[in-house]
Amino acid sequence: MSDAVAAFTQKVNQLARPAAGQDGRLLFALDATMSRQPTWDLACSLQAEMFKALPRDRALQVQLLYFRGFGECRASRWVLDGAALARLMSGIDCRGGNTQIGKVFAHARAEHAKRKINAVVFVGDAIEENVDELAARAGQLGLLNCPVFLFQEGRDSRVEAAFREFARLTRGAYARFDASAPQELAALLKAVAAYASGGRDHLKLQDSAPARALLAQIEKP
Repeated sequence: MSDAVAAFTQKVNQLARPAAGQDGRLLFALDATMSRQPTWDLACSLQAEMFKALPRDRALQVQLLYFRGFGECRASRWVLDGAALARLMSGIDCRGGNTQIGKVFAHARAEHAKRKINAVVFVGDAIEENVDELAARAGQLGLLNCPVFLFQEGRDSRVEAAFREFARLTRGAYARFDASAPQELAALLKAVAAYASGGRDHLKLQDSAPARALLAQIEKP
């Protein structure tokens, strides 16, 4: 397992565990502007991996949020299985437009106010907004204990610095969305989903390197 995966799963340990009797909730947010078209299918397939990490006695509610085009930013209903989320994603195509990460953070805050979100996953490759303003919004999520896990496609150093700062402010984590390593990406998503759905007890049921690394960190004296 790479150092990046180990560092990412260590951050997952900071997620709050869902209350007893409640499903975990994960907001899956995607940049659907035209630059993301080449890897959109990969993102669609990887989201299904999140549900494979869940034991049968626990459910994970996932909401899809995406932005594209001229100011379009839409959220789906909350769904309970990978097939439903895949159907929602299959109807989306990428369109030209600027990033709307501020809307993602604002939506996460609004949904969190209704009922706690255990994790936010965001996949994107660019920032065309004021980074300081985005950092302020991220800080607000951090104060609400709503962690954001940011996956960066590409290697823009400015985007990386901003994503890392958003992760720090929300007590989340940063990782690269590397299309050449889909198995590693799937492992990271599974680690987030397992914890969001039920904490360390559910991670113990996972037979994956990220899950084992996370358990080792949790169980250190």
